[in-house]
Amino acid sequence: MARRKKPSPQLADSKPKSRYWVWFKRLMWTGLTIGFIGFVALATSVWIAMQSLPSFEELKQSPNGQTIRVHAADGSILMTLGPTYGRWLKKEEIPQIMTNAMVAVEDRRFYSHLGVDPVGMARSTWVAVQNRGTGRRMQGASTITQQLARNIFLTNSYTYSRKMREAVLALAMERKFSKDQILELYLNKVYFGGGSYGIDAASRRFFNHSATSLSLSEAAIIAGLVKAPSRYSPTADAEAAVDRAKVVLQVMQDAGAITPGQAVAANPVAVELAPEPAQTSARYFTDWALPQLDVLIDETAEPLDVWTTLDPALQRSATASVKANAPRGVQGALVSLDRDGAVLAMVGGTDYVTSNYNRATKAVRQPGSAWKVFVYMAALEAGYKVNDMVEDKPVTIKGWSPRNSSGRFSGDVSLRTAFAYSLNTVAAQLGEEVGYASVANMAKRFGITTPINTHPSMVLGTSEVRVIDMARAFAGVSAKGAAVTPYGITKVTTADGKLLYNHTPEKGAQLIDPWVAAGITDLMQTAVNTGTGRAAQIGRPVAGKTGTTSSNKDGWFVGFSSGITTAVWMGRDDSKAVGNYLQGGKAPAKAFADYMRVAVAKRPVEQFDTQVTLPEWQLEAEEPGQEFGAPGEGQFVDENGMPIQIEPEVPGIDNAANPDGPPPATRPDRPDRPEINQDWIDGVTGRRGNGDSGSGSGAGSGTGSNERDRDRGREWDRDRNDRPFPPNAPPPKAPQSKAPPPRGNDGVFVE
Repeated sequence: MARRKKPSPQLADSKPKSRYWVWFKRLMWTGLTIGFIGFVALATSVWIAMQSLPSFEELKQSPNGQTIRVHAADGSILMTLGPTYGRWLKKEEIPQIMTNAMVAVEDRRFYSHLGVDPVGMARSTWVAVQNRGTGRRMQGASTITQQLARNIFLTNSYTYSRKMREAVLALAMERKFSKDQILELYLNKVYFGGGSYGIDAASRRFFNHSATSLSLSEAAIIAGLVKAPSRYSPTADAEAAVDRAKVVLQVMQDAGAITPGQAVAANPVAVELAPEPAQTSARYFTDWALPQLDVLIDETAEPLDVWTTLDPALQRSATASVKANAPRGVQGALVSLDRDGAVLAMVGGTDYVTSNYNRATKAVRQPGSAWKVFVYMAALEAGYKVNDMVEDKPVTIKGWSPRNSSGRFSGDVSLRTAFAYSLNTVAAQLGEEVGYASVANMAKRFGITTPINTHPSMVLGTSEVRVIDMARAFAGVSAKGAAVTPYGITKVTTADGKLLYNHTPEKGAQLIDPWVAAGITDLMQTAVNTGTGRAAQIGRPVAGKTGTTSSNKDGWFVGFSSGITTAVWMGRDDSKAVGNYLQGGKAPAKAFADYMRVAVAKRPVEQFDTQVTLPEWQLEAEEPGQEFGAPGEGQFVDENGMPIQIEPEVPGIDNAANPDGPPPATRPDRPDRPEINQDWIDGVTGRRGNGDSGSGSGAGSGTGSNERDRDRGREWDRDRNDRPFPPNAPPPKAPQSKAPPPRGNDGVFVE
C-alpha cells in the first residue's frame, strides 16, 4: 500500500494567511473609500460654508447686542447697560505683547494649523469619552478660529453637533481670511467679562484706558479672562485675576513669547484697577425710566445714549435722608419732582443691593391722612372757605364712627385748624357732605391710578396708592391746579449723536380752579407751620401733609417748596406695625426736611400764592345787590352762579322763593317790580345770614341742593338757645371753641 504524503507546513498556512489578507485589504479599501467620501463631504461643507460667510468688513460691523449709556442731568454716566464695545483696533494698532499673550494662552499652534488643531481635537474627544455619563462638559483645545466661529455664528451649547459645525466654520474661515484678519476679529469681538467685548472695551472697563497702551502685566490679566470671564474678572475677584495672570506669564515664557527677565519684571499685583461702579440707589430710577424707551423710540440695534432728569447730588441726598431717618427694619421710598414733572431723585428702598424692589413706583400702601388733601379740595370746590367753622364732634356714618388720634373732640374749629391738626371727624363729615364719589373723582383727576373705594372710611386714606402718584398729585397743587406728569428721559441719541427723541414740555390741563389750589395750599402751609407737619420746616415756606395709618404701619409726608415736590413713605414690607416714630409727622417729615434743605438750597425763596379770589357766586356784597349787577337790570344769579329769572311780584303776596319772609316792598317809580335789597336777595338765593366766617357757606355747587343751603341759612336766624334774632340784626359770628385742639403727650398735635 502506498503511503500518503503529509502536506507541507507552508502550504498548510497559506490558506489562513490569504483569508486574513483578503479581509485586511477589504477593510483598508472600505476605510479609504469612507475617508474619501468623508473628505469630499467635508470639503463640500467647507466650500459651502465659505461661500455663505460674510465679508471681513461686514463682520467688523456686526455687534452682538445693543449698548445703552444712561446719563444724569449733569451729563455724567449713571450706568451702562448691555454689551460694551470699545474702539475697533486694527491689527497694527494692537500691542504685539497682547497678541503674543493671547496666542500663547489660547492657541499656541495658531500659525501652523488649518483652523482645527488635530492634537487638541483628539484630546477633547478622549476627555469626552472618559467623562461620558458624568455630566461634565467636553474639554478641549478649541483654536482661536473655532472660538471666533462660535462667538459669531453659534451658541455655547456643549454638543457633538455644535463641535462639528464649529470645526467646519473654522476651516472655512481659514480659507477665506488671513491669520491676521482672524486675530483682529477675535481680539475685537471675544468676551472678556463685565459686559465688555473686545480688548479695547476690556481695557477701558478694567484699567480705565485704551488697549493701545496695554502693559505686559495688563495684557496678561486680559488674556487670562477668556477661559472664565466671570471667575477671573479683576472687579469680581482681584486675587483670582492676579493668580491667573501669573499663569499666563509662565505660559508665555514657555512658548518663547517673552524672556524670563520680562516674566520676572512683570508685576500683575501692582496693576491699578478701575473702580467698580457702585450699585447705587440710582438703579431704582433707571429701572423705572429705561423701559419707557420701548414706547419712545424704535431703535433696537444701534448703541444709544439716554439723557435723564436725575440729579446725582439730590439722589445722594435723598438716599442718605431715607437711610438716616428710617427706623430699624423699616423700608423707605422717596420721589422728588421738579415743577414740570422732571424726576430729580427716586429712592425705592434703603439698599438696592439687598432689595431691588422699587417701592416708589410699584408698592401700593394706604396714605392715611395725606389723603385728606383730596377731601378738602373737594370741599373747597363745593363752596367751603378756609375760615369756615366746622364742629369737631362724635359722628357715626353708616355704622362707622371715626375718632381722632387723641380720643378727644375740640368743638367748633375753623377748616384751617381741622386740616392742620388732621381731625378725623371733620374729614368724615366733609366727605359725607360733598360725596365720596366727588373725593374719588378729585383723586383721579390728580393722577391717582390705583382703585379707589367709596366707603365712608375712604376719607381717612384707606385706598392704597403709589408714592409716585402722591408726588404727582401734590405737584399739581403746587402748579396751582394744573396737571403734572412725571418723566425721567429728556432725550435719546445714537452713539454718533443722531437725535431719536427729545422731550417736549406741555402745559398740563387745569384740574381745579386756582382759588381752590390757593385754598388747599393755605391749609397745607398751616399744617407745616403750626400743625402735624412741623418737623418738615426748612426755614422757607413749605406746604405739605402728614399721613399715618392704623397701628403706625405706614408713615407719609408729602409737600412742596420752591417748585420742588417730594413724597416720602416709610413702613415695613410685611405691613407689620412700627413704633410711634414712624408717624408721618416724625420720621417721614424729618427725611423730607433733610432732603429738601439740599434740594432747594440753590433756588430762590418762593412765597405761596394763597390769596383766594373767590368766584362771583361765593362773594358777599359790600352793598345790597351790587355783586349781581346794578338794580333794575333784571338779571340775577343763584348761589351756583347761574342766571335766574325774577317775575314781578304783587304787593301783599309772599315771594315763592322766600315763603317764610314778609312780602317785599315795591319801588315807588316801578310798582310792578319789588324793591331790591339784601333781605330780598338773600331770600331769593337761599343765602340768608351767610357771613364770611359762617358755616353756611360750606356746601355749594355739585354736592348740595338749594333746599339744604336754605336750611343752613335758617340756622342763623336763631341763637343757640333757639331764640329768634331781632329783625335786621347782623348775622352772628360763629362760636369759637374754648379749648385748643388736642395735643399729644409730646406737645405735637397728632392725627
